[in-house]
Amino acid sequence: MSQSETRQPGLPFSTVEPTEYGYSIEQVDEFLARARATFNGTGSDDEIVTSHLVRRVSFDPEKGGYEARPVDAALDRLEDVFAKREREALIEAEGEEAWLQQVGRLSTILRGRLHREPGERFRRPSRRNAPSYNVEDVDGLCDKLLEYFERDVPMSVDTIRRATFRQARGQEGYEESQVDAFLDRVVELMASID
Repeated sequence: MSQSETRQPGLPFSTVEPTEYGYSIEQVDEFLARARATFNGTGSDDEIVTSHLVRRVSFDPEKGGYEARPVDAALDRLEDVFAKREREALIEAEGEEAWLQQVGRLSTILRGRLHREPGERFRRPSRRNAPSYNVEDVDGLCDKLLEYFERDVPMSVDTIRRATFRQARGQEGYEESQVDAFLDRVVELMASID
């Protein structure tokens, strides 16, 4: 535990110093309670947590809040658990062939983008000074993903979850939202088959 984080009795995660920003304690605790209720089958239908929801959840910054790294690691594990349960439920309800078809469709969509020419895999931002991702960084990760999908080169889903790219400006880079959406689908696929 670093000097900038502390463990308060009764809290599941370390907190940052009172003057630093972490994740909202209340929001994290509420989301994890919802996830626990879903997992145990005691949650209401409008509060169901899915692997997709775990992957997309975000928390407001709060002074003295939870330290981000352990919360993110717990969410990654939780996403994997929910993805596995969703896969098992689909196989039980519709058979393994239905799951394989779902995986195949998603894999085909993702590989289609990966096979585009480097520098042309994602659109460029329409606004001139919009923040964007460095093209070479994103294409480098795309090349590694092609190795994973087509040559069975090992890659951890956490490599995708933790991917970072240098910033670019406008047309010099790839549009962030499109890259992020693509990587979300990659994580979805990898979590469902690992």
